[in-house]
Amino acid sequence: MNYLILGANAAGMSAAMRIIKFDKQAKVTVLEKTEVVSFGSCGIPYFVGGEFTDIEQMTARSLEEFVRQGIDIRTSHAATSIDPATRQIAALDGRSHQTITLNYDKLMIAVGAVPLIPRINGVNAKNVHTMHTKSDALALLNLMPHCQNVVVIGGGFIGLEAAEAFSLQGKKVTVIEFADRVMARTLDAEITAHLDNALRRHGVAVQLNETVIDINSEHGSVHSVTTDKGDYPADLVLLATGFQPNTAFLRDSGIAMSDQGAIIIDAQCKTNIDHIYSAGDCASVPHKIQGNVYIPLATSANKLGRIAGEVMAGKASRFIGTLGSSGIRVFDVEAGGTGITEHQAQRSGIDYGSVFIEDKNHTDYVDGQSAMWVKLIYEKKSRRLLGGQICGAYRGGAVHRVDALAVAIYSGLTVDELGMMDFIYAPPFARTWDIMNVAGNVAK
Repeated sequence: MNYLILGANAAGMSAAMRIIKFDKQAKVTVLEKTEVVSFGSCGIPYFVGGEFTDIEQMTARSLEEFVRQGIDIRTSHAATSIDPATRQIAALDGRSHQTITLNYDKLMIAVGAVPLIPRINGVNAKNVHTMHTKSDALALLNLMPHCQNVVVIGGGFIGLEAAEAFSLQGKKVTVIEFADRVMARTLDAEITAHLDNALRRHGVAVQLNETVIDINSEHGSVHSVTTDKGDYPADLVLLATGFQPNTAFLRDSGIAMSDQGAIIIDAQCKTNIDHIYSAGDCASVPHKIQGNVYIPLATSANKLGRIAGEVMAGKASRFIGTLGSSGIRVFDVEAGGTGITEHQAQRSGIDYGSVFIEDKNHTDYVDGQSAMWVKLIYEKKSRRLLGGQICGAYRGGAVHRVDALAVAIYSGLTVDELGMMDFIYAPPFARTWDIMNVAGNVAK
């Protein structure tokens, strides 16, 4: 069987490894548009912030390791079109600048996403960057000695992580967010308030409800940012306004895509074309509660890539569904969530209830006790847990408690069952009634 995979990062290489495990006669070819394979970009903010210095630590496996497994990886090759009828793709060889044609029996599309570049005057000025690739990481780190004022456009995951990174490098940082709060798409207001406070306590200026109009430059390099409310000096501007699936080349392929351009897949990573599969940040994700959604996360990319490879090789594997579980650290605060938020419950027309409480992470007679906040979303009639968010001091146990909520949601537990769940009690780790028990028990 001749397998062709487009994209050599999380989903693509996970699929390739499963294919060669289960199909010993497989011929696997992978096309990657860059020179970099299996790179985990989630670590870039911590690299830029100086928390580690070896950029190769973000590479899961080297090109040579994959080649030794019998996988034909062709870097600097970008697919430009697909013809499902003939089972052929056209690709541009970035080195020779020639277009080549490749045949396949089964195709996996794992081309990822690209940063969403806002339509702002001056966005192409020097020292305006994104934080997505290995070259981005190196460029940003090299700029650190030469800039003092940094403006981050966007208050989502990358925007906040980048703000922390630049601040740790001694920079004066301003975050400009169009919405009325940071992390508005991922967490509810009761939780994001603590992230906002952490930013401000550590000297980051947070400008909410502002629209960027111009990125101004002198002699080709950025020097300030103008919004509808003011001007901000900037030696460096980071664009952190989201991602879009890298699927423009598929428009005439007949592959079904969402309004966002994400390839629509089922629980076996199958598209609407029987021999074409997809996974990763270019595709939708089957969600446990919401149906198919677009949530570009490394966790889902790896898992769905594994499922895709197994199904392509003949196994009857299925994805159990994502909950969009995620976490973030902002200086001395950590927060995470799983399942749906209150806003998502409202948008889905769910008759829901919610509860928000404050408690402590462990007993008061052990050093390190700190405040913690929990919010639960549940279905009113059945009382089934649908979502949960937890916030607290960094390394105080908040984010890892979210994992327990994810298991509870997957298992269909009610808030009442959560209230009596047998979580551990030990003075350094939890109180007799863990904060998740308390939240479940006070849910009306």
